[in-house]
Amino acid sequence: MAVIAVDLGKCQGYANCVVAAPHVFDLSEAGKVEILVDGVDPADREAVTDAIAACPAGALRLEES
Repeated sequence: MAVIAVDLGKCQGYANCVVAAPHVFDLSEAGKVEILVDGVDPADREAVTDAIAACPAGALRLEES
């Protein structure tokens, strides 16, 4: 199963990921990305991939476990 890795040091809180996949991503009170799922469901893979590509800071990546 694929998991989403985040580099909070790179996250700038643009929220493009939240727009692309709101059931997977959210922003914390500190304005940083939060991942709402433990692993990427195959049905959500395209939305997650789009969200990762939409991150202008390059803070997200998909890792196969």
